[in-house]
Amino acid sequence: MKRAAIFEKEGDVTMRLVSLTLENFRAYQTATTIEFSELTTIIGRNDIGKSCLLEALEIFFNGDVVKIDQADANVFSGSSLVSITAEFADLPEEITLDAGAPTTLREEYLLTGAGTLKIARVYDCSKKTPTCETFILARHPSASGLDNLLELKEKELQALVRAQSLDVALKGNPGMRQALWGACPELGLVEARIPVSKPKEDSKRIWDQLELHLPMFALFQSDRQSRDSDGEVQNPLKGAIAAAISEAQEAIESIQNLVQAKTEEIAKLTHEALKSIDPKLANSLSPKFVPPTASKWMGLFSLGMDTDDRIPLNKRGSGVRRLILVSFFKAEAERKLSSSAKRNLIYAIEEPETSQHPANQRVLIDAFKEIATTPHCQVILTTHSPGLAADLPIESIRFVSSEGPPATPAVRAGVDVFDTVAKALGLTPDSRVRVLICVEGPTDVTALKCLSAALHAEDDTIPNLMTDERFAFIPAGGSTLKHWVTENYLRNMHRPEAHIYDSDVAKYAVSVAEVNGRTDGLGSWAVQTQKHEIECYLHADAIKAAFDIDVDCVDHPADGAPSVPEAFAIALSAKRNFDGRMGADKAKGYLSKAFSHMTAAQIRARDPAGEIEGWLRSMSALA
Repeated sequence: MKRAAIFEKEGDVTMRLVSLTLENFRAYQTATTIEFSELTTIIGRNDIGKSCLLEALEIFFNGDVVKIDQADANVFSGSSLVSITAEFADLPEEITLDAGAPTTLREEYLLTGAGTLKIARVYDCSKKTPTCETFILARHPSASGLDNLLELKEKELQALVRAQSLDVALKGNPGMRQALWGACPELGLVEARIPVSKPKEDSKRIWDQLELHLPMFALFQSDRQSRDSDGEVQNPLKGAIAAAISEAQEAIESIQNLVQAKTEEIAKLTHEALKSIDPKLANSLSPKFVPPTASKWMGLFSLGMDTDDRIPLNKRGSGVRRLILVSFFKAEAERKLSSSAKRNLIYAIEEPETSQHPANQRVLIDAFKEIATTPHCQVILTTHSPGLAADLPIESIRFVSSEGPPATPAVRAGVDVFDTVAKALGLTPDSRVRVLICVEGPTDVTALKCLSAALHAEDDTIPNLMTDERFAFIPAGGSTLKHWVTENYLRNMHRPEAHIYDSDVAKYAVSVAEVNGRTDGLGSWAVQTQKHEIECYLHADAIKAAFDIDVDCVDHPADGAPSVPEAFAIALSAKRNFDGRMGADKAKGYLSKAFSHMTAAQIRARDPAGEIEGWLRSMSALA
């Protein structure tokens, strides 16, 4: 799975969820996989299996808001074993699996053939309280005597090394394992299930260490209860604790190191005292420090919120609680823009449209999009609302459908699924649209809307694309479902098109010429910007107002010089101490916020020839 890098720097990255596979979990009898990006929208009708996906992730990461129980095994399979498998990318470059001995997941043969980390958690639901075993699915050596090295203790590895007379230090388990694997001419790499959770086996340390690097996961359920036994109302601020813990990892690690040092000091003194009493017993005594897991840290804290007249939030109406949810995500989006976390945080929100006015839904969508563009964050939504789905990016959509039990729900993505999604949700074209505005991507949409609104405020003969329903945008490089449907239906309604593309891509000239050469009588037209790209029309004062940094807004970057997005990325990364430099694509997403600060005077200063105003008046003429 390809992904645009958040930072242009290797190393110091955090684990990112790329897929989830369910087998024998509720409706998902046969193995079913869903892939995730920074923003993922799970769409489908009611009771189709959308919430199962989020709740499976909650069980995998936390087992708090939702706990596995006997009823979670698929009733048609005849098996009580439920498998939840999560796949991760952006893995730590170095990890300590043995005390004081750093290594890598690749050197330990703990990665898939694609270089990802797959962790399977298998639950035995035949028991009243289901038990869990954890496995790593990886291409691992199968050669006799070399397939279980991760389970061996130091003395056992030393014995194998001595038996083969290998030239390697007898201290440091990773080095001995790699020497043993390296001495074998044919390791026989196969897809293997490596157990990492059995308490009495030494391999459990692998899971203990990996768990420290996993993303934090915060589930926001809809107000309806998932099952009859659920008595609590999910507080929308629960994710604040996860966010705070994810950003306090250095402090938490410092506390753990201090506790470890103190306890080991006490253990050492105890050991010395024991030696003076019984030297034979003392030889077999050694301290072993096990730090708390991430889920245990989460359990130490709680956060509540009282509303007016000291009425607890969970005693207010559903509409108020969901408004708090809107506010939380809006605030979190703004906070994330001004901070850099060290650990990924996944927000999973079930049916965010519940009890919300359409205006609040739009605010919520914008917040989700903004959070998803910030480093170390992923957002997963479920919805069956046409209004919410219509404004979300096409590439984020995963469509869940089923013919009903015992059939396993199917999860589909890709352009070919959108017609099906539109019909399932009842999306129809908007007959008010008179002109289609075709641009490269979502940031161009934001730019033209903001620029038109600023000019319209001074001259109402210029259309305000922010509010004028005669105009619909078609972002060719990443459209939304609403725009795709509109384009699909309006093609046969003969609507004129206005195409605006950046001048930094030479091949766009061919498309511009093709549109301008049409003879259908609709008046469609196309242009390329006179400046390098749409961000070059920004005024430095607007960027300063939005981000409090200074960026030189040049019309065309000189050879080797940074473009406006690149210059902005360098300045913002330095100001906010990001772990590397932000990529130009991410920078464009951030810069779209600066367009809302543009005034008519600033537009004229950056565009004295009136190019932008000319585009807008030409669009108005088509309407």
